[in-house]
Amino acid sequence: MSTILQVERLTRRFGGLTAVNAVSIDLNIGEVHAVIGTNGAGKSTLINMLSGEIASSEGQIRLADTEVTGQPQPRRALMGIGRSYQRTTIFPEFTVHENCRLAAQARTPRPWALWESARACVASAQAADAALEATGLAAEAARLAGTLSHGAKRQLEVAMCLATQPRVLLLDEPLAGMGQEDSSRMVALLQSLKSELPMLLVEHDMDAVFS
Repeated sequence: MSTILQVERLTRRFGGLTAVNAVSIDLNIGEVHAVIGTNGAGKSTLINMLSGEIASSEGQIRLADTEVTGQPQPRRALMGIGRSYQRTTIFPEFTVHENCRLAAQARTPRPWALWESARACVASAQAADAALEATGLAAEAARLAGTLSHGAKRQLEVAMCLATQPRVLLLDEPLAGMGQEDSSRMVALLQSLKSELPMLLVEHDMDAVFS
């Protein structure tokens, strides 16, 4: 197995409270890791440290052969750390395809193309198409994202991550609020991705975790 993200003794303290205490983990291609625990156990804090949204108090994070412990969140995202959030973070007034294209555009900005529409970028459009195909949303590409079901919106968030061409996925409660049918669809999606992308997910649905 190829280790993509390596974490050694990652710790975060908030004053006298230790929220995350010396966590070590290797994320390998072909594996899905789940972080489980009660509310307030530090699960989201761990993901926030890995993605760069909050700094760690101690420890080291390596992405492949590069140490990223001191890198800010935008830099880590460009280097290949993709993540989703507990709450839906899409652009509801844009189409499904445009949501993915905007995510892809962040990966390949074209600041010199001042007189050209961003929609003319072939690379970002193709990345969006591939992400929607991989997540089973290709048929919904022209639909306004805000009109999707809750489960489809969560799928779209994964598609937006994929459009940035990540090397690892950090998913914070990807099945939150879903019914059985939507949960089964999301589990199948994550299973289809694990052969190419190592994943770490925070989740309370134990049936989903163990499947």
